[in-house]
Amino acid sequence: MDYTIREARREDMPQVLELINELAAYENAADQVEITVEDLEEEGFYNHNFKCFVAEVKGKIEGMALVYYRFSTWKGRTVHLEDLIVRESMRGTGLGGALYQRVVKYAHENNVKRLEWVVSEGNKNAIQFYENTGADVKKNWYTVHMDESGIQENIEKEE
Repeated sequence: MDYTIREARREDMPQVLELINELAAYENAADQVEITVEDLEEEGFYNHNFKCFVAEVKGKIEGMALVYYRFSTWKGRTVHLEDLIVRESMRGTGLGGALYQRVVKYAHENNVKRLEWVVSEGNKNAIQFYENTGADVKKNWYTVHMDESGIQENIEKEE
């Protein structure tokens, strides 16, 4: 299959949002996507809060990987892979692996001390893939989130 992995452009954001919505639907969370094309454009291309790579096949974006910098008190600057998404119809074609390798290359090019991401414990194929590439899947760590209502609740307790 002929494909191109490249940095996303502002005009790619509608297709990137399609992929985000497809992933959310796959995870039975379609109602939880709040981000808009405008948010992606502003945060990625004006505020420079993330870098996005896309996999393009015959002029259509079939996959994406979105990364941003974090800072570790132990390691220094790191890269966080927020999402790597390939359209369901294109899974198994090598696009995911190509996007993953582009992210690894980006981390290397930017001399970070660690590349990190979260994977669902139910995503056995991804876990096996990551382990086969030398990634250390931390099974004894928990991902912690606090949503807007939790933030607001904590602020109100302080007042």
